[in-house]
Amino acid sequence: MNRSAAFLAEIDVLQNKAIPDAVIERAKQSLLDYLAVASAGAAFQKEKLERYLSFARPEDGNFTAIGLGKRLALKETVFLNGLNGHALDFDDGTNSGIIHLGSPIFSLLLPLAERYDISLDKLLRAAVIGYETSYTMAVSIQPGHKALGYHATGTCGVLGATIAAAYMLDFTEEERFNAFAAACVSASGMLKVLDDESELKPYNVAKSALLALTSLQLAKAGFKGHHDPLGGRGFFQMMTGKENLEMKPVLLNSTYAIMKTYTKPYASCRYTHPSVEAAIRLREQVTPDEVADIDIHTYSLAVSGHDHTDIPGTYSAKMSIPYAVAVGLIYGKAGLQEFTEEKVRNEEVLALAKKVRVEKDKTLSEGFPAVQAAIVSITKNDGTVLTERVDHPKGEPENPLSVTEFRERYDGLMAYAGQMNGEAVYRYITEENVSVREIMKYV
Repeated sequence: MNRSAAFLAEIDVLQNKAIPDAVIERAKQSLLDYLAVASAGAAFQKEKLERYLSFARPEDGNFTAIGLGKRLALKETVFLNGLNGHALDFDDGTNSGIIHLGSPIFSLLLPLAERYDISLDKLLRAAVIGYETSYTMAVSIQPGHKALGYHATGTCGVLGATIAAAYMLDFTEEERFNAFAAACVSASGMLKVLDDESELKPYNVAKSALLALTSLQLAKAGFKGHHDPLGGRGFFQMMTGKENLEMKPVLLNSTYAIMKTYTKPYASCRYTHPSVEAAIRLREQVTPDEVADIDIHTYSLAVSGHDHTDIPGTYSAKMSIPYAVAVGLIYGKAGLQEFTEEKVRNEEVLALAKKVRVEKDKTLSEGFPAVQAAIVSITKNDGTVLTERVDHPKGEPENPLSVTEFRERYDGLMAYAGQMNGEAVYRYITEENVSVREIMKYV
């Protein structure tokens, strides 16, 4: 059986169906979220980007590098959009796939839509199919894929971005297949980038978007890929060590992948969210100086790489459950300002983080990925124990942000980025059927 052909046939059937209005509305929100996060990401790593541009000296071009106020060549724009889209680890994703979906896809689609003058509606429909592709691949190989050290945003993100762009640009069936085959060959991404002082996690998104572009270019040039890049000693064997794994169906549980995504209210790794939300809830009952210690029980995959109390910098802080819980308890929030270099050096925060212990819980682990919960227990100096459990933190599909909450998040990110045209971008995407070129004039 040719597993690649079967999968792409399923995707094609879905692409030819009418996409429900609610799904398109969610895609609009996902695009707005991406633009705000990428703009803020560029502001967050402004100094590094200046050094990058000074050394790389990229050619000027016709494509909008989000948040940089520059128009650069296509490949440089795709790469930098990806780098900025994941710099804050604030972009959307799914729990069951353990993957950030939107950042690789939109980082590629927007510059290509500028080049070929694509309508917003066509880009959104392509994005929906890209989300489905990345998600189906990821949920089929997780959690074993993560256990082997892979970052699915890098490995599966390139597949979704490639297929999304191939449909947006009206590739033939053969061209789509060959682009997908090339993307399978190039897929890579390691989780080691999350550890310690590493600042390379956004690189997995940047190179995924760029490799997707290269895959499209190879296919359009006529380079043929293997007739089954998923099967045999192909993608599945490489990414899981298993050739005959169960492939999940497209439109799993009759729900579009984009409807399964979360929107983060907290500027840290999703694995920290149930714990930090529990800490924020408990804040009314305890002050930081009353805390003797904090015990957190959560599912096993959230522990390794996220239980550290030594925080060398902002990237490390975003991956740390103890740090996120500390700022949640002290400030009652865990937004962008709670993960600045200044806060990461704050002695009160670091001292409280040292009091946090994170342990895996058998029952919570068995509930993964349907429920990704945490139980936070705070022991006060007088021996009193306060406990809070969170199963679905704010921003999950089961507990989504309201329209008002989403708009406040969007406006806050645009303000952080110094973006003065956020209102115009919001209006064009939510109210007007315009070309992407028109929208990008204001980004």
